[in-house]
Amino acid sequence: MSASGAEPSVFSRIVAREIPATIVAETDRIIAFADINPQAPVHIVVTTKTEEYRNVVELAAGDPGLLAELVAVAGRVATELSDGQFRLVFNTGAAAGQTVFHVHAHVLALKPSGDAAAGSLGEGTLGSV
Repeated sequence: MSASGAEPSVFSRIVAREIPATIVAETDRIIAFADINPQAPVHIVVTTKTEEYRNVVELAAGDPGLLAELVAVAGRVATELSDGQFRLVFNTGAAAGQTVFHVHAHVLALKPSGDAAAGSLGEGTLGSV
């Protein structure tokens, strides 16, 4: 159980290594892993290890330093797995597509190919997986 008495989120269970995941980056307070339902060639979830914050608005108000660390890890992951050009998406609320109420961001990017015509994550698209 979490501090609130609720069951741990799926992300907390990944942090605790109760659920397997392809972890691509980790700090003392942040973990990043491959999304199990990718919406782009590179789709990484970056989340806090604490469940204290349900969404990015709560995180920004409660611990701006942790938000900055999450964004920094997302940038490093995007540089390592793509060409450093990426989307960083925070869904906030069920109507906006948030399904896990443990703050997290999605890094969406193309895999590096060296071919400028290989595609893009243009506005209104997520690219093909």
